[in-house]
Amino acid sequence: MPFSAVIFDFDGVVIDSHEAHERSWFMLAEELGQTLTRETFVSTFGQRNESILPFLGWAEEGDRERIQQLGDRKEVLYRDILRADGIEPLPGVVALLEGLKKEGIPCAIGTSTPRANVECVLELTGLASFFNDIATSEDVSRGKPDPEVFLKAAAKLGADPASCVVIEDAHVGIRAAKAAGMKSVAVTTTHPAESLAKEEPDRIEASLETVDVGFLRGLW
Repeated sequence: MPFSAVIFDFDGVVIDSHEAHERSWFMLAEELGQTLTRETFVSTFGQRNESILPFLGWAEEGDRERIQQLGDRKEVLYRDILRADGIEPLPGVVALLEGLKKEGIPCAIGTSTPRANVECVLELTGLASFFNDIATSEDVSRGKPDPEVFLKAAAKLGADPASCVVIEDAHVGIRAAKAAGMKSVAVTTTHPAESLAKEEPDRIEASLETVDVGFLRGLW
């Protein structure tokens, strides 16, 4: 099966907005008069707000209106932080995207992040022209580790899932990539290599500085 497309997770792969997400969750907790620990925040990072908010006990599971309200507020706080502080692509991202574009290999984003957040970051970083399409939380009904978001991204690119590589930083994302029948490269932005190795990705790298088109082709 020839290599034909790359699907990038967003937070922790294209950018590291971990701090901005953390700050926005703690700001929301303060607004609500709720308690949030960093350990709890880390354990939920990368999941959809629809999963996080009931887990935290800030909304009842199935209360879509309340979950939407709180989720929207959290994301507004997040985007305000990014616009105030700015954000840069992670090391190796631009060079890899340039190499893929030169080779005519399409790229998409497959993320649990809301579309407005992705569009905000792509505007701030100037990376929009490198991505052929985006699959976000609005495109799916099931979050990772369900493969839906990656399958949607592949479909938008017109790519066979078996010919796609997913680049991920989270355990649930690697599981989703495997469930989608895709190759996976894990980067240790958020979790250590020893932890990610338990998910058995095809490769584990410290950053995308060591990843290029030849590296990705070599996964087959």
